[in-house]
Amino acid sequence: MPSTQIILTENIPGLGAEADVVKVRRGFARNFLLPQGKAYEVTKSTMRKLDMLKAKRAEREAKELNEAEEIARRIGKSKMIFTLETGESGKAFGSVTANDIAMRLKNEVGADIERHRIVLEHPIKSTGEHEISIKLHSDVTATMKFTVKSASEPKPEAEEIPEPGTRTRTPRPRERK
Repeated sequence: MPSTQIILTENIPGLGAEADVVKVRRGFARNFLLPQGKAYEVTKSTMRKLDMLKAKRAEREAKELNEAEEIARRIGKSKMIFTLETGESGKAFGSVTANDIAMRLKNEVGADIERHRIVLEHPIKSTGEHEISIKLHSDVTATMKFTVKSASEPKPEAEEIPEPGTRTRTPRPRERK
């Protein structure tokens, strides 16, 4: 298959990152990457632009790393409490999922994190303290601790004791016609 070398101008999943020199098929380069401005052909003049693209990439990566570290600090400081409906036996009717955690992080911490970055082996269905990890960047992983409580706290049952001298009536069964 005929192929050509190109310089990428932005991140393309499965192909490479900004300022990478990659080999792709000619049709893909000619019909998609070059017309959309996602790549340059490798020539003497574009090789000179490569240094500028590498500097731009390093600046972007440093910015992303700093943002991820800041978000990790805010997540580490946060205290969150989730409530679940539970039955009489203490078994939860619902669960805390990665989507629930992502929504709560967006509201309370201000961090818009994709649910796929939250590492959960299975949805959390038990009450108590829990600790999970969140992959914010390839080099930064945040640890989040939160508490899951039951929505229906156990209440002491007080039996109704009738006052002396009052009569209680039991309903009579209805007659059928």
